[in-house]
Amino acid sequence: MPERDPIRPILGAALCMFLYYVTLVMVTPAMNFLGGRLAAITVTTLLAGCFWSALGMAIFESRSLADLGLRWHCGAGRNLLTGVAVGAGGALLAIIPPVMAGLAHFERMPGDDVSLRGALFTPLLLLCGAAGEEIAFRGFALQFLMRGYGAWAGILGMGALFGLLHANNPGATTLGIVNTAGFGVLFGAALLRTHDLWLPIGIHFGWNAALPFLGVDLSGLTIKVTDYELVWKAGNLWSGGSYGPEASLLASAVLVILFAAVWKIPVCRVRAYLLDSPEYEAGEPRPAP
Repeated sequence: MPERDPIRPILGAALCMFLYYVTLVMVTPAMNFLGGRLAAITVTTLLAGCFWSALGMAIFESRSLADLGLRWHCGAGRNLLTGVAVGAGGALLAIIPPVMAGLAHFERMPGDDVSLRGALFTPLLLLCGAAGEEIAFRGFALQFLMRGYGAWAGILGMGALFGLLHANNPGATTLGIVNTAGFGVLFGAALLRTHDLWLPIGIHFGWNAALPFLGVDLSGLTIKVTDYELVWKAGNLWSGGSYGPEASLLASAVLVILFAAVWKIPVCRVRAYLLDSPEYEAGEPRPAP
C-alpha cells in the first residue's frame, strides 16, 4: 500500500477554501447591487461553495460533488427534517427561557418594512446560505482533511476557521466567534454521525431561519421578517448584543445540548466517498450507531 502524502490533504483543503473566500469577496458586491444584501450573501455562498467543492473533488479525487454526501437517498429527507427540528429547537431554547424569566420581551416595532412575501422568501434565501456554507466548510475541504488526518482533527480545524471567518461580521465579539466556531464543530459532528450533508444543512438552516422570526439578529445581520423585536433587559453576555444570541452565554449552553442531541437522535447513515470504506454499497442507507 503506497504511503500517503501528508501535504496533499491540507493543500487541497486550503486551496478550496482560499478560492471560495476570494470568490465571495469579489462577487458579493456585484450580487448586492443586483439582488440586495441578503440575496448577495446567501446565493453567492451557495454558488461559490458548490463550484469550488465540485472542482476540488474533480481535481483531487476525479469524483462528483454528489459524492460528498449530497445524493438524495431514502433517508435524506429524514436527516434534513431532523436537522431542521434540532436547529430550530436550539434557537427556541436560546430565546424562550429568558423571555419566561423576564429577562427579555417581545415588542412591536411599527413602521418596519415587513411583508408576507418577505417572510416567505427569506427562509428560501437562508436555506441557500446554510447549504452553501455547509458544502463549503463541511464538503470537500473538511472531508479531505478528515480522511488525511482523522475525523476530529479536521472537524476542530474547520470549526475554528468557520468561527474566524465570522470575525468581521457586525457586532462580532470574542464569545461570538468562539460560539460560532462551536457551531462549526457541531455541524462537523453531524456530518460524522450521518456521513451525508443533509443533517448539518438542516441544523444550520433551522437555527438561521428561526432566529429572525424570533426578532433577534443573526451573526450580526438584522433580517426583518415580522414587525416584532426581542428587547432585552439583561446585558450583552446574555443577549449577545448586536451580533445576536450566538454571542451569548445562553448559546454556549445550548451548544452543549445540541451536541448531545446530534449524538443521540435517530438518523440514517450512508456511504460518503471520502469518509467510508469501500465495503459498503454506495448510497445504501443504514442506521447510525
